[in-house]
Amino acid sequence: MPSSPISASPNLPGPLDDYAVVQSVLAHITENWRNQPELDELADLTGIPAARLQKTFVRWAGISPKAFLQAVTLDHARRLLGDGLPLLDATYELGLSSPGRLHDLFVTHEAMSPGTYKSGGDGLHIRYAFHSSPFGEALVMATERGLAGLAFADEEGEADSTGRLAFDRAGALADMQRRWPKARYTEDDAFTAPYASRVFQPERWQSEDPLRVVLIGTDFQIRVWEGLLSIPVGQATTYGDLANSIGKPTGARAVGTAVGSNPISFVVPCHRVIGKSGSLTGYHWGLTRKRAMLGWEAGVTAAD
Repeated sequence: MPSSPISASPNLPGPLDDYAVVQSVLAHITENWRNQPELDELADLTGIPAARLQKTFVRWAGISPKAFLQAVTLDHARRLLGDGLPLLDATYELGLSSPGRLHDLFVTHEAMSPGTYKSGGDGLHIRYAFHSSPFGEALVMATERGLAGLAFADEEGEADSTGRLAFDRAGALADMQRRWPKARYTEDDAFTAPYASRVFQPERWQSEDPLRVVLIGTDFQIRVWEGLLSIPVGQATTYGDLANSIGKPTGARAVGTAVGSNPISFVVPCHRVIGKSGSLTGYHWGLTRKRAMLGWEAGVTAAD
């Protein structure tokens, strides 16, 4: 069954409204990708005119709805990905414009001592706030040393197209606080706003001014998360290849668990890890959002 239409603001939508449109279209595409729905069909789904839908996608992803459809139809790209081609090559062969040089989210990171993690974050002061993002409302968490957490919340915690219940604001915050239960938490929009701005503006991804990230986990988790940071924007890897890259060729299952527990979504790009067949597999913040991130990044690389 197709997804129900969403309500649209009569004004020019912002990032949250853009993502609401994209989320609705993605849910429909997930169920009907083999039919490759046309723009008019997608416009009927969202309840907004086709021309406005076109502008929304170009503004949000940098590519047209048709190209975005191709970029997120990863089931159709299983053969290409199964042959070892990176996601960027796969989306190119599916019809995207030729990409220029790869963007990368230049990050400088440090790891806190394993003792900090084992103590439940005792002694840590984590500031947090919710901010608008291209993928819904983002919960940004930071310490004096850098970005420590990035999660997502959805209005009323509605389920996505996979049936996975998304987190509302309270649920997203509680989910993150469980990772470091003894830390001190302070809501501080002014402190976290610069991090939110840096993360979601590709023009600010600059090697000469890297984003500071602090990794709080076990030694093994941090090794996996550092491996994730090596995956360029617009490319993907498998759990097995990631395990090989950190010297644990038989540890794909353990690597998958560490990927799933990554606290800094998008920046530490666990969404770029897929099954060896090209399937998307699970994602803590929902497969619809994972598809959206990969499609958005395809737009970033195509624009470059």
